[in-house]
Order: sequence, then structure tokens, then C-alpha cells
Amino acid sequence: MRGLTARYGPVVAVRDVSLRVGEGEIVALLGANGAGKTTTLMSIVGLHRARTGTIALDGEEIGGLPPERVVRRGVGLAPEGRRIFASLTVAENLRLGAAAAGRGRAEDARRERLLELFPALRERLRLPAASLSGGEQQQLAIARALMPGPRLLLLDEPTLGLAPKLVRLVFDLVVRLRDEEGVTILLVEQNVHQALRVSDRAYLMRVGGIEAEGTPDELRRDRRVQAAYLGVPE
Repeated sequence: MRGLTARYGPVVAVRDVSLRVGEGEIVALLGANGAGKTTTLMSIVGLHRARTGTIALDGEEIGGLPPERVVRRGVGLAPEGRRIFASLTVAENLRLGAAAAGRGRAEDARRERLLELFPALRERLRLPAASLSGGEQQQLAIARALMPGPRLLLLDEPTLGLAPKLVRLVFDLVVRLRDEEGVTILLVEQNVHQALRVSDRAYLMRVGGIEAEGTPDELRRDRRVQAAYLGVPE
């Protein structure tokens, strides 16, 4: 991403943002509410039209494409708030996630692999998604985003509202997706401590722009990050 600027009417939500995610990396996008993190993800996946800037995947421009074409190019999104289809079963939610990639044996094999990664979902395949716990619903949201087999997975606040034990489970799952499934991940998260624990690199957003970037160790030593997010006084 280079020079991305995105607006909501006259309000500039993201201003001149540039970032990169290398193949096989977990990159965290950190910052407070309203910093522009979700708008950045929405712009990547085509759910919000950026005003200026370029977004490329493997050197091919995807900025401005409709969401279904972005998904077919290899980008998946697990949105903030999960947004599962509560009245549909777990199996039906997964089937909808696979729609962009087609049906048949490939879909069946993909679902089977994901049920190995998310065993709680296998036990609840025929139940309505509304009956799942918060942690199980988050697993379903991530599994649904993975059904088309994306190369780049966008995770928007995957631990929001979860108990501490489940937060750790989700972050450990993020690492497994990278290490075992080869998925590249851009992670939006407010839990700075845990996000830095699992990330290869991170960006800190503030008021719509990138304020700092670097490895987890570099950001932990940054006084701005320490004061604002790690509880260390300036």
C-alpha cells in the first residue's frame, strides 16, 4: 500500500498511509479506536473506495476492485464484530465463505482441513451460529474467511470482547495459520502486548496516519508506544 488516503464525506479517516506485508509474515496494525485501522482494511478488500493511493498484491493493482474480485485474487477478511450469519448453521456459514472459490471437492477438502484446525466447529456444524459462544463465533468468522484459501488474511480485532483465556487461544491460532497453513496475515488489534508477541513487524496508527513502525522489539523501546500503549510513563 502506498499513499492511501480515504474519506467519509469531508472527514479524512486515513491520510497518506503506506505499508507492506511480506509473504509469510504476521504484521500488526495497532492503534486506538478511530485511528483508521478498520478503514485501511476495508480499503484493501474493496469495501471502501480510497480517494488516492495504490494497493497491490504480488505486484498487481487491486485498489478499486469490487470485493468479490479482491477475494478471488487471494484476500480474505474476518471483520470486526464477527458478522456471522446467526440464523444459518455453522456449515452454511462455511459454505457461503467458499462461494467465491467455487464448489466441489476443493471446497470439501478445504472445509475438512479447517475443521481440523477448529475442532469446536466440527461438533456444532448443524447448529445455528447464534448458539455458539463468543470464542466459537470468532473461530467461525476466521474459518469462513479462510474457506476460499486466501494468501492474505485480514483480521480485524479478532479478540474483541473475549475472555483472557480465549484471547491467548486466538493469538496462538494466528501463529498456527502462518506456520502450518502458510497464510500471510495483517492483524488489526488493540491488545498491543499480545499482538507484538506474535507479529514479525508492526505499524502504529494515530489519527489516520502511521506514527511508528518496526519490529516488536523496536516498538517496545519506542517511548511513544510505551507511554500510550504499554503503561510505561514518559
